[in-house]
Order: sequence, then structure tokens, then C-alpha cells
Amino acid sequence: MATLETTTTTAEAPPHHERMSTLARINAILGGSAGNLVEWYDWYAYSAFALYFAKHFFPQGDQTAQLLQAAAVFALGFLARPLGAWLMGLYADWAGRRTALTVSVALMSLGSFAIALIPDYASIGVAAPVLLLVARLVQGLSLGGEYGASATYMSEVATQARRGFWSSFQFVTLIGGQLTALGVLIVLQNLLSPADLEAWGWRIPFAIGGVLAIVVFWIRSGLKETRSFLDAKAQGAERARTSMLLRQFPRESAAILGLTAAGSLAFYAYTTYMQKFLVNTAGFSKDAATAITAAALFVYMLILPLVGLVSDFIGRRTSLAIAFGLGAVATFPLFSLIAGTDSPWVAFSLVTLLVLILSGYSAVNAAVKAELFPTHVRALGVALPYALANAVFGGTAEYVALWFKQAGHEEGFYVYVAAAMAIAMLISLRLPNTNATKLILES
Repeated sequence: MATLETTTTTAEAPPHHERMSTLARINAILGGSAGNLVEWYDWYAYSAFALYFAKHFFPQGDQTAQLLQAAAVFALGFLARPLGAWLMGLYADWAGRRTALTVSVALMSLGSFAIALIPDYASIGVAAPVLLLVARLVQGLSLGGEYGASATYMSEVATQARRGFWSSFQFVTLIGGQLTALGVLIVLQNLLSPADLEAWGWRIPFAIGGVLAIVVFWIRSGLKETRSFLDAKAQGAERARTSMLLRQFPRESAAILGLTAAGSLAFYAYTTYMQKFLVNTAGFSKDAATAITAAALFVYMLILPLVGLVSDFIGRRTSLAIAFGLGAVATFPLFSLIAGTDSPWVAFSLVTLLVLILSGYSAVNAAVKAELFPTHVRALGVALPYALANAVFGGTAEYVALWFKQAGHEEGFYVYVAAAMAIAMLISLRLPNTNATKLILES
């Protein structure tokens, strides 16, 4: 089967920048990871607490209708991510990965504080959901820039032999952010009465996120720039332009679109929507659904570095193909089983199986996308196609799922996810063996 051809097969950079020591490399990974965790915590706090704040901004209708409106704002927030990816991707390729990372976390802090302070519908009427949407758009701009910059940074500071392992921490911290949001929810569920949590307690996680983002801004300002970027800049490499993706890297960009469409759709179906699915379809309590989701995410987070390490041996193309192939086959029956069980342990086992299948994509997605592009256009090439596909498929996952449910054809959503994963499996089989390419110069 024919495979995509990368435009460049070797990294061309002068050796005048010294390589990082092992300790410096670990510090860079940890510094980048900490910021990524906080950014994703801020983003997912919205979804984790939607069950509690939806009625404050959207008081009309039953619980499904309120969640549907909250999910619509969640989806609209994704529309800002391609814009953030485009602007911050260019900025990261022009000014450096570290600089772009500090700007993105500053925007996230602003959006989180805004959500914590917005009055509800009873106080200011329709202005409340409008301001909520504006805050989510600001967070969307931030996260759109965060993914490309962090994926590129962490891939460039990793070693060639263990790039799958090291870059997997980009998704480990993504899950860590989501898990932290659920952890805060669990703590508040135990510290506050249900009435207090629904009345004002849901604002606490957004205030926490704003403060943590300020701390990360300070941490990121001290990160070292990657050797790949410094050497490309010293060489006078061509400045990244959006048109390059269409003229020079159309196949690579299309591949990222397809992989991300399926990967992000499955991720949001298996994780963020799963919490609502457990309550709204399977009939679990809110507390039980939160605990099941959090436990599955914890297992998911722990397995990712191992899967990333395995990809360093079997190849990231193989890892992707296995993940998407299994997902295409297993999504419908596993969702059906979850919908029909009343056992928390059975539900946990089935949700865990879904996210373990997806780990074959999640662990390697940052590395494989970064490995498709040369340094001067890497951040933009990773960020923009990813953000576009994520906005269309990931951002609408909850809305589409709830739409199918409201229409009385919930199984249609299972088919939708499975079909996207089947297409991504075919795309995976056409990828080059990125483990063997040398487009990324080790820091």
C-alpha cells in the first residue's frame, strides 16, 4: 500500500547548539507538562461541572435540554481553537515554542477567572450565557495555541529513540488535567452539600484554574528553547506561512485532519461525554458517574507512557492502526453494554476498555504529527489541521450524542464514532514510518 512521502528525510541543522543533558531534558518535559496539565484542567472544568451550572445559564427545559445548551457552548468554544492554532502556530514557528506557550497560558487564566465571576441568568438575563460563551472563546484561543506549541516542544526535546515515550506525556498531562478537574469535583461533592455545590460551589474550580495558570506562566518563562528551533533560526530558515500547508504538505495536513477527527471524536465520546452518558442513559447517580469516569481516566493516564514506549519499538503507524481498528469494532457493543448495566464495576471495566483501546492513538499522536513536518513549519503544521478537525468532530461530540438521544436514536452516535475510527485506520496504514525519519533534531 502506498504511503505518504515526507518532503524532507533528514534534519539539516548546524551542530553549534549543545544537546541537553538528561536532567535538563527531564526538566523541560516536566516544565512543559505542568503547563499542559493546567491548561487542560481549565478547559475540562467546564465539562466536569456542567451538570451543576447548566441551569444557572440555561434555565429553560429539562436536564437534557439544559445539558444540550451547555454542550452547544462547549462546541462553540472549539470554533476559536483553529484561530488560536493558526495564530499561535505561526507565532511558535516565528518567535519560539517557549514564548508561544507562555502567551497561551495567560489567555487561559483570563478565561477561567471570567467564568468564576460571571453572574447567572437570574441576575443579568441573557447576558449571562453570552459572557459564558465569550469566556469559552478566549479559552478556545488559548487551547488552540497550546496543543501545537506543546506537542512540538515536547517532541523536539525528546530523544529520537524514545520520542514516543517522552512525547506521550503531552497526553498524560492532558488526561491529568481532565482527571484533576474530576478530582476537584469529587472533593467538592464531599465537602459541600449538593445545594451549595449547585448554588455557588461550581465556581471554585474555575478560580483555582485561574490561579494555577498564573503560576504556570512564571514556570514557562524559565523554560529553555529547543535546539531544533534555535538551529533553524540560526540557519535563516524560511518563515512559516499558512499557504505552505497546502502547497508543500497537503498529504501530511490531510492525514492529521483525518487522524484527529477520529481520535478527538472518540476521546470526547469515551471521556467527557461518558460522564453524562452514565447519568442520562445508564441511570447512575452524578457521584457514581464522576467516580467511574475518574477511575477509568486514572488507568488511562498510567498506561499512556507504556504505550508510547511500545511505539518506539513497533512503530507509531502500527500503534495508530491497531487503536483505530479495535475502536471501529468495539465502540458499538461496548457503549450498548454500558447503557444496559447497573453495576458500577462493570461500567468502570467497559469504560476502561474503551480508553485503553484509544491509548494507541493518544500516546503517539503528538510525536507522529510533529514528525511529519520540518522545523520551520512544524508548530503550524501540527496545530492548525488538528484544531480544525478537533473543532468539527471533537467539539461537537457531546452535542451530536445528545441530539441522537433526544431524537430517540442513541445508537446512531455509536455508529458515527465507529465509522470515523474505521476511516482513520485506513489513513494510519498509509503513513510513513515516522520512527525512522529524521525531521526532528534532538535537543
